[in-house]
Amino acid sequence: MYTVKEIFYTLQGEGVHAGRAAVFCRFAGCNLWSGREVDRAKSICRFCDTDFVGVGPDGGRFACSAALADQICRQWQGLGGTPYVVFTGGEPLLQLDEALIAALHERGFEVGVETNGTLAAPDGIDWLCVSPKAGADWVQRHGDEIKLVYPQTGLLPHDVDTTGFAHAWLQPMDDCARAGNTAAAIDYCMRAPHWRLSLQGHKLVGIR
Repeated sequence: MYTVKEIFYTLQGEGVHAGRAAVFCRFAGCNLWSGREVDRAKSICRFCDTDFVGVGPDGGRFACSAALADQICRQWQGLGGTPYVVFTGGEPLLQLDEALIAALHERGFEVGVETNGTLAAPDGIDWLCVSPKAGADWVQRHGDEIKLVYPQTGLLPHDVDTTGFAHAWLQPMDDCARAGNTAAAIDYCMRAPHWRLSLQGHKLVGIR
């Protein structure tokens, strides 16, 4: 059984694939925060800006990998090109498995994942983005890109080993200090150019 908050078609807003058309499949649930505001202050991750609790009107519960893969396919139907799905959350690796990845490969999809890195990724993922969080176990130490939300107390860029990733991004924390966070991230990337600035393009242009 897969529990999905939402499935929708949009453009990827971040990282190497920014601007690429994609189906987003947001799984419900996370292992670093319950998603309830009353629990935020005592959670490992306190700055999440995403609603991943329960099942939304364009989500659902899917009994098998084929059923969920078919629902994802419906979002791309008739569009042509190479279909691309991004699994996110919450924490997608609590639910994503090799059976679902295989079902999507059978339907012609490339499979991307955005994870907090606390769980080992299953085989078969085509594009893996890891975003470690301060205070959490960091298990998945290799992938295609690493995205560090900045600044985080207890997890600074110079403490992060990026050698297992082809691309390293600093993403300004989107809170009440966003302007200052962005300026600080720009400054850091200019002083340490193996890091690149990541902006949330979907928010800047007003898409989902």
